[in-house]
Amino acid sequence: MRHRATAAALAALTAATGLTLAGPGPAQAAPAGRTFHVDCGAAPEGATGSRRHPWTTLAEANAHPYGPGDRLLFKRGATCTGGLAPTGAGSARAPFTIADYGNAPARARLDGAGAHDTVLLSNTQYVHLRNLEITNADHPGSERNGVRLRLTDYGVARGFDIRGLYIHDVRGGDHKTVSGSSAIHIAVQGTAKASWYDGLDIGHNRIEDVDREGVYFKSTFSKRDLVGQQQDPNAYPGEWTPSTGVRVHHNTLKSLAGDGMKLDTTSGARVDHNRIDGFQLRSPSANAGIWTFNTDDTTVEYNEVSGGGNTHDGMSFDADGASRNTVFQYNHSHDNKGGFLLICPYSGAKTLGTVARYNVSSDDGARLIQNCWGPILGTEIYHNTFRNTEQIPGYLVQDDAGSPATTQHELSIRNNVFVSGGAGGYAFKNPTPGLSFAHNAFYGIDMTRPNPGGITADPRLRDDFRLGAGSPALAAGAVIEDNGGKDYFGNRLKPGVPNIGAYAGRGVG
Repeated sequence: MRHRATAAALAALTAATGLTLAGPGPAQAAPAGRTFHVDCGAAPEGATGSRRHPWTTLAEANAHPYGPGDRLLFKRGATCTGGLAPTGAGSARAPFTIADYGNAPARARLDGAGAHDTVLLSNTQYVHLRNLEITNADHPGSERNGVRLRLTDYGVARGFDIRGLYIHDVRGGDHKTVSGSSAIHIAVQGTAKASWYDGLDIGHNRIEDVDREGVYFKSTFSKRDLVGQQQDPNAYPGEWTPSTGVRVHHNTLKSLAGDGMKLDTTSGARVDHNRIDGFQLRSPSANAGIWTFNTDDTTVEYNEVSGGGNTHDGMSFDADGASRNTVFQYNHSHDNKGGFLLICPYSGAKTLGTVARYNVSSDDGARLIQNCWGPILGTEIYHNTFRNTEQIPGYLVQDDAGSPATTQHELSIRNNVFVSGGAGGYAFKNPTPGLSFAHNAFYGIDMTRPNPGGITADPRLRDDFRLGAGSPALAAGAVIEDNGGKDYFGNRLKPGVPNIGAYAGRGVG
């Protein structure tokens, strides 16, 4: 009776006060949210944001605050001009979604018309941005972006999903600054409060004809000893606070003035299954296909990178200053004028623990591997296959270490296949102590110094990068621990002496 009386009293209290008392029970449903429509091709009469009476300008969309579960939808086939900068945020259970509606064959289009940002998501979180066409071509040469995420003295921001966008003709300038010019720019600014992203998914987007960057990260909270003098401490004063839970995947990028993708001030990021075709095409600055700066534990895998336009870098991949434990694996690099891989600390920075394994490179030019001056520590390049039939590199390894008194290299090159089908061979430049070779296969290459340590017989490399039956590279490599577990083709690595190159299977008849 006492329990029943207590329950009755609580029920009476609830009825009298209107309060909801917390207690055990089923999980609450996510907030339903509200839906707002924008049709910039409609007449502006009686615009309320409903489907029947949509908003007709970005100014109306920007004036309204948004909350968990809300949806801001743009009509397919219509174009809105200016900058979209919504306020408010979603929640973990109910993100704020910006997407499209309607059945028109053409996408909903946002045209920045020279604005700094066509879409700006500032000091917010739990936002999903999807399926829109975004451009920003007017007044070329000024600093601008297609999409920019920005945190300023905000703290941690979670739950971003940038998916299914078509971003093109972003005609910015050749800027490598905090803001920059990019298709998708992930910016952390401010000096008072450390800020970072935790949970950022950038996937299945198409990016074309952008000056200068494809996907670009930058943070003012990036100061640590590994960086050395590469950054101005007045411009980047905050202690290193990396973004986490970052994945950049299944994107297609074409015709980029500068870099394809740059990861900066992240920890544990994964960059996978992207296709980059045409970068470093219109920029006088140094650029690469996919590169890391001031990052920890980045994995770059299953990407195809080609069309590096010149030799001012122009490589597919780059572990740059203050990159620690970067792994490049299972990638296909081809037809890049600059080459395959750059390892580049310089300016007092260090590059630690870089691994390049089970990649294939075809007709990458200038140099296959380049090392800048500065400490390059614990770096391993193994089980890759390099084949050149049209572009013949000037250097197999271009080692720009400078004076041994000012640098330190710990870089081993093992179990790789190098095949040249053209006249002449690859050369080395300034090989320094700490650069070592062992168990490689060199064919069609006139080797000089240092001793390459391997075989020179025809490895019977097939067009598909597998080894033919009877290849002398079969079971001729050195055993390497912690080798990733599988080869370029997905074959499981077995115990025992491995093949040389990116293929671990039996010889193909």
